[in-house]
Amino acid sequence: MDNPIIARIAARESTLGEGLRIRRALPTRERRMVGAWCFLDHIGPIAFGPGQGLHVGAHPHTCLQTFTWMIEGEIWHRDSLGSDQVIRPGQVNLMTAGRGIVHTEDSVAPGQRMHAAQLWIALPPEAAEGDPAFEHHAELPRWTQDGCDVTLLVGHWGGHTAPTRVHSPLVGLDIAGPPASGLNAPMNVPIDLPLRPDFEHGLLPLEGEVHIDGAEGPQRLVAGEFAHLAPGAHQARLTLAPGSRVLLIGGEPWPHPMVMWWNFVGPSQAHIVRAQADWESGAPRFGRVPGDGGHRLQAPPLPWKA
Repeated sequence: MDNPIIARIAARESTLGEGLRIRRALPTRERRMVGAWCFLDHIGPIAFGPGQGLHVGAHPHTCLQTFTWMIEGEIWHRDSLGSDQVIRPGQVNLMTAGRGIVHTEDSVAPGQRMHAAQLWIALPPEAAEGDPAFEHHAELPRWTQDGCDVTLLVGHWGGHTAPTRVHSPLVGLDIAGPPASGLNAPMNVPIDLPLRPDFEHGLLPLEGEVHIDGAEGPQRLVAGEFAHLAPGAHQARLTLAPGSRVLLIGGEPWPHPMVMWWNFVGPSQAHIVRAQADWESGAPRFGRVPGDGGHRLQAPPLPWKA
């Protein structure tokens, strides 16, 4: 198959405190995962007002990795391991929850602009209950291809290898088209991407618009839309308008049972029930975040009987 079979999915728009606009591409009713990628929020772009910013209190995670790709602005990450890290544009924070971790996320200063993608990666059974960990990557493989700037976030691509440590076969690319302004501004730019046919892929426009040649002809995608590319294709041709940016993720279809609720991932409802009970009781696996002032987010009621 030369071109992928494409399913178009509308991202769900929501507002999280102080006017923070997000578009949730995963999970949705139409698509729960792309490989091990089980959560994808497109944050902003937003210009916070005076005195406003991102403030997410101490909250837990299990059996997943949180993956933050920063495009504009800064986020201050702190966690129960003692990690204290500001993430800046062009950088990645990767936190491995394992059996349990707690973290906070805050704007560095009020009134800043912010634009980011935040993803979760489900951990396979052999890693799901492992030790929590955190890593920060200020340098990632970058190159120019067909007039586009490409950054490898995860996995292997075209002889490049990302330093981010994941536990399933995955890939993640940020592809930025040519600038939208300036002398001799270029027209739309095509870029050909080889695909692993055993992977499924997802495309999320982050800025502007992108066209993709699919099995049923070209399709136009804009911010707020997500495209799922079924396994079987060997390549994809994208055309980026000037000023456009798109996120490409991919991985082998997930073969394991997985349940998501609130900030927890686990192999079963029983696992989620135990995690929530441990969070509410202050169990040792969910430690304190230094400097959090003792404020912890309250979990919503479970949708099932404990």
